[in-house]
Amino acid sequence: MTISTEVPLLAGTPAVPTRTSGSGAGSDFARLSRRITDAGLLDRRPGYYTARLAVVIASLAAGWGAFFALGDSWWQLAVAAFLAVVFSQMALVAHDLAHRQVFRRRRPSETWGRLFGNLGIGMSYGWWMNKHTRHHANPNHEQLDPDVVPDILVWSTEQARVSRGLPRFIGGHQASLFFPLLTLEGFNLHLSSVRALRSPAMKHRLLEGALLGAHIAGYLCALFLVLSPGKAVAFLAVHQCLFGVYLGCTFAPNHKGMPTFTGDERPDFLRRQVLTSRNVRGGRLTDVVLGGLNYQIEHHLFPSMPTPHLRRAHVIVRDYCAEIGVPYHETGPIQSYREALTHLHRVGEPIRRQRKASARR
Repeated sequence: MTISTEVPLLAGTPAVPTRTSGSGAGSDFARLSRRITDAGLLDRRPGYYTARLAVVIASLAAGWGAFFALGDSWWQLAVAAFLAVVFSQMALVAHDLAHRQVFRRRRPSETWGRLFGNLGIGMSYGWWMNKHTRHHANPNHEQLDPDVVPDILVWSTEQARVSRGLPRFIGGHQASLFFPLLTLEGFNLHLSSVRALRSPAMKHRLLEGALLGAHIAGYLCALFLVLSPGKAVAFLAVHQCLFGVYLGCTFAPNHKGMPTFTGDERPDFLRRQVLTSRNVRGGRLTDVVLGGLNYQIEHHLFPSMPTPHLRRAHVIVRDYCAEIGVPYHETGPIQSYREALTHLHRVGEPIRRQRKASARR
């Protein structure tokens, strides 16, 4: 096992602490888990989620109601921007449903997840859940985490050195291209969802496909029946591009620019989750905008913890990590993007260097 040294950890702390303090008292994570459980932070919050789901559904209805009321007007671009925010919030709700933060049982979680994901925003719940589960098991592991596969961007200097095709074409300037590329993320989610239906491993393919088909057909029919072709294309571009940027800005600060792992061996569960995650400081508005994912460390340690409990858990986890000597990284929103973009620029250096060498020949 190797850990990337491209991102410095806290001074004076070993890169991958491996000890478990105390004898006969369980692992470091077990002791932390007891503190979290004793504080009641894993208890369900049905009232919170009832209100949150109601607000999101009402916002979706209001957005589409305004769309049909306005008719063939350029003011529809404002509706497109509003619905981009609503779609992103629906994606965050689907995320919580996938982690069983809302319902304890699998069936209602999957039912509501498909309604919000497949039917609501055109994203396959089954495809995304499979991908996200693998990410949680091995965050920032270059061979095991699908979120750091170099399909478009490269996430380490080693990936940059061996890159081919699109990652090599983009990788040298990926930091400057990162936010423009996010405008395509919404389209990528839809395309990946449809492509996933071809996989025999996908469960409930007919149901997932029917719901995705209903979303796509309803969405396109609404746009091209209510709007002129030019306005329909403009609405689609504004809506999907802003949707992609919002989602990308929600997930990018979480792990990008944090240490990556390779090889078969890994640190223990607590260190695997904490070392690879970054928290984003902020107030209640930040919690709402980022859907609680600004507490990425706590979320990775306790994925089923209801979102409103993450703020309280943050204090317990941060203090515990200081107690056992595990680096705990948190920063402000602007700094989080700066760190991620700086990392993307740094790991693209091998590609830039090879291009310069080729140009001199």
